[in-house]
Amino acid sequence: MSKARTVLVIGGGAAGNAVTVLLRRAGFAVDLIEARPDWNATAGSGITLQGNALRVLRELRVWEQVRASGFGYGSVGITALDGTVLHVARDVRTGGDDLPATLGMQRPQLQQILIGAVRASGASVRLGTTAERLEQDADGVLVRFSDDTTGHYGLVIGADGLNSATRAAIGVTDKPEPTGMAIWRIAAPRPSGATRTDLAYGGPAYIAGYSPTSDSTLYAYVVEANRDRASIPPATYADEMRRLASAYGGCWPEITQHITDPAKVNYKWFDRLLVEGSWHRGRVVLIGDAAHCCPPTLAQGAALSLEDAWVLAQLLTATERWDDALFTAYYERRIARVRAVVDASVQIGQWQLDGVRDADVPGLMAQTMTMLRELP
Repeated sequence: MSKARTVLVIGGGAAGNAVTVLLRRAGFAVDLIEARPDWNATAGSGITLQGNALRVLRELRVWEQVRASGFGYGSVGITALDGTVLHVARDVRTGGDDLPATLGMQRPQLQQILIGAVRASGASVRLGTTAERLEQDADGVLVRFSDDTTGHYGLVIGADGLNSATRAAIGVTDKPEPTGMAIWRIAAPRPSGATRTDLAYGGPAYIAGYSPTSDSTLYAYVVEANRDRASIPPATYADEMRRLASAYGGCWPEITQHITDPAKVNYKWFDRLLVEGSWHRGRVVLIGDAAHCCPPTLAQGAALSLEDAWVLAQLLTATERWDDALFTAYYERRIARVRAVVDASVQIGQWQLDGVRDADVPGLMAQTMTMLRELP
């Protein structure tokens, strides 16, 4: 195979793994590098996957594994602080009527499934490796790796996340910006009554919610105004999350008794990023969080990343010409959809920060999720 049709994928998260599998299936030579030696195989608590994410996972031929590992459901409950259910809304089936509206699963389980798919694809994988230099020429990109080896590729795909070194290396100056909120998260045993996402708004946190991730597990979260991370010693993470969570009723007392180990509690600020103009420079193109990210108020971060991988792979396999026109078409096919989700996700949080009591959160959610039923 000519160098013009070889691909380097930088980053082994959801987007990088997905595009690797799809391109290998099309017969391209693909190398994947991941900075972390453990390939993020145990990182994270849980993840909520809407139907449009499941649609891509089905294209990756891992849907049956995902379904067996996760917990599917079709509604979201709004509760009072004491756990009283105030309203139950049906989730929009953004992946079509033949897939669950929503599926929760343990994030490490999803990563392990995707790792297995990459391994089975025959892609070359190098862990603990980064791209230290990218030099473009008429034929592609010369890459110098952190182990002092080099490679020449027809295309480099930057899927290296929110703080993407690839994005910076190609001169894209956009950087993530904090939205003013932060989230505490933990994986815990699932109370028998937790069969969908339930959300409580108000109290000591802006949002307290949870999502079932299997028959026996869930992940729970509380969202508050972001604080100086340096002022919160990691040893106090469980105490801080438990303090916030203890104000809520329903399933929360049972969940809260498991918030004891600070090493199992994750604290993260919400960020916003949307690279404008284009997501490529020459033969280097960005996907996933390297190009965009948003707060998880619509649970669309992973879905948008998986869609990027699917769309880019479709375009790359449909033509022999990998040029500016193709990568511009990729950007134009994605930008309006991604911008709508990013803006809506940020707006929902901003309404809470501003204390807007008459905000039409359900209306904005329904409008955005209905749009996502369309194929990307």
